[in-house]
Amino acid sequence: MPEFFTSYDGTRLAYHRSGDGPPLVVIPGDPGRASTYLGTVGGLDAHHTLIILDHRGTGASSDPVDPATLRGDRLPADVEVLREHLRLGTFDLLGHSAGAQVAVFYAAAHPHRLRRLVLVCGGHRTTGAVIDGGFAAACQARREQSWYPAARTALDIRTARGAHTPPQVIAAMAPFFYGSWDASAQAHAAAEASQRRDPQAAHRFHHGLHIDTTAMTAALGVLPFPVLVLAGEYDPQPVPQEAAQLVAVFPDAQLHVQIGAGHYPWVDDPTAFTTTVAGFLGHVP
Repeated sequence: MPEFFTSYDGTRLAYHRSGDGPPLVVIPGDPGRASTYLGTVGGLDAHHTLIILDHRGTGASSDPVDPATLRGDRLPADVEVLREHLRLGTFDLLGHSAGAQVAVFYAAAHPHRLRRLVLVCGGHRTTGAVIDGGFAAACQARREQSWYPAARTALDIRTARGAHTPPQVIAAMAPFFYGSWDASAQAHAAAEASQRRDPQAAHRFHHGLHIDTTAMTAALGVLPFPVLVLAGEYDPQPVPQEAAQLVAVFPDAQLHVQIGAGHYPWVDDPTAFTTTVAGFLGHVP
């Protein structure tokens, strides 16, 4: 059952607690998607007490009165209120995809609140670590897969139509984001539609979001805690080279590229994912 707290503007937000061990706060990505897509993040609940936030406007959390508070650089304020609610001093933080971007914003604003930071398949855009053509090249590299023609057609439609792309077309692109398009990946992707309630959520996450990458790089360059940047070998966004550029910004960081993984590495190989993350956090399975 979800637990609740009231954020700075009166919005009632939910979080999900499971497992046993040191607390690990988890920030979901995929703007507008309920945190249930994370599951137990590959089984990390065997080593940590997972505290997984439902962003405002998702899952069991309420919609805010002001939609502008859904913008990516405003979401870290909810994380800080959650920390206060849980009475945490310093804590470990994990962010996935767009949630990794939120985690970077939080780390820059509250550098002395974190013990360790894990960025999974995201966060690179905060420092401008974006390689032109990286996404297209990563997708093209999967051209030998049986699912490629249909997924590539969907990708071309998405490129042409942008925000007006029908949901079924976006769903057809899903194989690009998994290391293996097996039964587990297909079930994970199929659940996405039921995990969303605001079709404008992604737009609201990015609308008006302007990142001073120079200032952000400077702030991250003096962070006083270790950082793990975990990338998927086949992830088109970020590609491993973009993750490597992000790692170079931090004074104490390591890059791990999970072989055979895409954008959801705990789905592709939960054991490999959990071993890496729990090991970094100091709790080796």
